Amino acid sequence: MVLSLAITGVLAGCRSLTAIWEYTTDLTAADLRSLGLEEGQALPSESTIRPVLQDLDPAGLDALLRSWLCTRTGTIEGRTVIAVDGKTMRGARQGQVPAPHLLAALDQATGAVLTQQRVADKSNEIPALRELLEPLDLDGAVITADAMHTQVDTAEWIRDQGGHYVLTVKGNQKTLHRTLKALPWKSVPSVSSVDTGHGRRVRRTVKAVEAPAWVGFPAAAQVLQVRRTRTLKGRKRVEVVYPGLLPAHDRRPTRSSSRLDPRTLGNREPSPLGP
Repeated sequence: MVLSLAITGVLAGCRSLTAIWEYTTDLTAADLRSLGLEEGQALPSESTIRPVLQDLDPAGLDALLRSWLCTRTGTIEGRTVIAVDGKTMRGARQGQVPAPHLLAALDQATGAVLTQQRVADKSNEIPALRELLEPLDLDGAVITADAMHTQVDTAEWIRDQGGHYVLTVKGNQKTLHRTLKALPWKSVPSVSSVDTGHGRRVRRTVKAVEAPAWVGFPAAAQVLQVRRTRTLKGRKRVEVVYPGLLPAHDRRPTRSSSRLDPRTLGNREPSPLGP
């Protein structure tokens, strides 16, 4: 009960234990029922809330919540897809102490954050990714991450856990980016989609090919070319990126029997991508 009231209080803007207690006294009968509390049930005072939260083991609570959330993950086309992304917390800086930067793993099917990890102040997201995903079962899962994580060691680690990766290749991997850009994309068929909203129009054109053996990235099996043309207030901006997909297909089997089957496109149109 105390945890439920404390969490909802913080979400409502409370910044002290006294404020949380005052918040609980203002809850309606319907609010209390939604938290599993009965009308007329005695609510904890500030002197009760304080020791409960002080004695709480954050790591233990995080492990329990993570286990619970993992039972509620969904699938996309029969496969778990986990997106890794980092954000700096706004408004959390304290004097000379920088705001914490959190790395989170999100289940794409349900939108649930499965786990999160604070990035050390003198480090970055790259080593934190392994610590973040270590508690999760990655066998057969697809891990997506931005260009910062397009690292040989990261790709090999995901592969060794039985997972697959979708990593974007940009300027931080100049040689690999140059290699992928030189593939014969003009002869590859494409699919396109258009999104509109927030005053902008975005067209995405996608092509896909099997990765040649000489690409030089651990077990890379497919390469996508994604051309994004963004139009905002009459101005166009074009960005071309190369996400690489690792399916377990002969080159490195996963621990499960589940497979993604890359195929040579030839003159065939690739299957449309989901949203």
